[in-house]
Parts: sequence; C-alpha cells; structure tokens
Amino acid sequence: MKPGSRHSKEQRESWTAFIRELHGSSDSRVVRLMDDFRQVAHRLYQLSEASLESSGLSYAQFRVLMGLRYREWAGNHDGLNPSEISDQQGTSRNTISSLIRSLEEAKLIERHLDENDRRRFNIRLTDAGRQIVFDHAATHVQLSDELFAALDEDDIETFSRILHTLNRQSDKMKDQHSSPSRR
Repeated sequence: MKPGSRHSKEQRESWTAFIRELHGSSDSRVVRLMDDFRQVAHRLYQLSEASLESSGLSYAQFRVLMGLRYREWAGNHDGLNPSEISDQQGTSRNTISSLIRSLEEAKLIERHLDENDRRRFNIRLTDAGRQIVFDHAATHVQLSDELFAALDEDDIETFSRILHTLNRQSDKMKDQHSSPSRR
C-alpha cells in the first residue's frame, strides 16, 4: 500500500494480515492507527508542498527558512551553524548541507564566520529570505488551521496530549536503542 492512498476495508485487512505474518503479536488496532497516522502526515506534507509551489521552494527548504526566522524573532541575530539547523530540523547533516547550498544559491540565506569560533560559520537569512517567510507563512499556517478545524476543542486537547505522550515514549525508545550497550 503506498503512502497517502485510500484503502478499502479489504485492503486494510490484507495489510493487517501481512503485518501479523511478519510479527505475530502485532495489535491490529495499532497497525490501522499507524496507517491512518502516516496517511494524514503524508497529506499534510503534500498540502504544505502545494502551498509553497509559487515560491519555488520545497517544504524542507521553507522549514529551514522558518527555523532561521524564528531564531531571529527570538533574539538570535547571529544565525545558526549547520549542525544546529540539522538538530533543529531533525534532519541529517548531509541533507542540511544540500538545503543550505540551494538556499544560498537562491540568495535566501548567507554564510557568516562565527565571531566566537573563526573555524565555523553561521547561516543567516537575507532580506529576500525573510520576505519569502513573510509571504508564505500565513498560507502555510492557514492550511494547518483548516485541517484541524475538523476537530473540536476537546479533540484538539486530547490529540495534543496523545502526541506529547507518543513523543516522550519515542524519546525513551530512542535513548534505549542508542545506548552504548546496544551499539
């Protein structure tokens, strides 16, 4: 089943049977939930990409620009080094290097030597980069507002609590699976 596709009851049951064959003790409810979760995440990604079409940016590029703009808004006018951007975005350093290169070629960001460590450089927005964020952020946020308008206030609070719980659990799992004794 490809991500983002709509599934008939028979396709879902077939997928669940397949997963159960791979891992006999899997919970069919969790399999369905993960499939639903992936579909929503994929569609949100597609909507985000579509909202940026006129800018010529990918969603990943826009996220980097938004992250830099947020840091400026929060008072960091020195910029971020590529490792900080990578950590902030949860993306590999190689991917961030490629994104930085493309954004720099588009003159949306620029590199500056780090004043505290002349061996490193920081990335800052250019005026054109700030303008792109300004021009497209409202549309991007509006998409999220429209998507979550399908939920009432209680649903939003419950969903938020559930996501926080899953984030905490995934952090614990990540720590457990990356401990030195497991490597």
